[in-house]
Amino acid sequence: MKKLSTKLAFKLAIVLLVIIGVGSYYLIATESQRLKQQLLERGRLASIVGAKTVGKILDEAIDNGVLTLNDIFDTDYQKIGDFNPPKYHTKYDFYTDKAILEIEDSFLTDENVVFAVAVDINGYLPTHNTKYQKALTGSAEDLEGNRTKRIFDDKVGLLAAQNKNYGFLQTYYRDTGEVMWDISSPIYVKGKHWGGFRIGFSLEKTNMQIKNLKYTIFGIFLLIVLVSISFVYVVVNSSLKPLSILTKQANDFADGKVDNKMIYFDRNDEIGEISKAFERLRTRLFRTNKNQ
Repeated sequence: MKKLSTKLAFKLAIVLLVIIGVGSYYLIATESQRLKQQLLERGRLASIVGAKTVGKILDEAIDNGVLTLNDIFDTDYQKIGDFNPPKYHTKYDFYTDKAILEIEDSFLTDENVVFAVAVDINGYLPTHNTKYQKALTGSAEDLEGNRTKRIFDDKVGLLAAQNKNYGFLQTYYRDTGEVMWDISSPIYVKGKHWGGFRIGFSLEKTNMQIKNLKYTIFGIFLLIVLVSISFVYVVVNSSLKPLSILTKQANDFADGKVDNKMIYFDRNDEIGEISKAFERLRTRLFRTNKNQ
């Protein structure tokens, strides 16, 4: 009987494993996709807000006479020193250093955002985030630590700078080795396309969040499975216990022990029906023995 209960509990446990496994896989897949969609939407909105804000600041600079339209669209890049990669001044970068740096940095309060910058239509980045304006050391560290006033005219950089769609998404390997999402929206100054506002999302951090989500769901799944299997084993053994007792009584009949009445014969289920049948047999055997 124990073997039967173990087999039944094992089969039920397998069914539970399959059902919970499929459910967990679906949950992980949908939650991972939902997380990516949330990040993408956050990036899309951030790039739109950044583009609109920078465009408005540059519009006001012209309205206030600080800069001219020609100044802001200046592409006569003046090389600064002898840096590698090279850096450049324009007629307006002194102004963006003061006017948009704080705005760009405000987007970095989101831990998934690696950078948030305005670039002109050629990929020129006049003012990078504060964290990328560290003092130059002349070493390889400058590639990561000081990225301001460079021209990012690689394929991704130019597409982001010249894109006219809001929330334009690109996935690429940054020159620092990171896999990134680049989400950009166009910047317009006095109605003319000036460049784009780029939001860089770290896929490494995003994937880490998804990985943590998987571990959490897997942990919950494992706990549910263990509790379910224990519960199934207890329930199956409890349910089959009457059969074990009936079997013992049937063996007693076979040995000629028919004095004790069957138990469970008052139940209204299959156990009760079996018990009633055995009780009729016991009564018959008892009378036969008595008449002999």
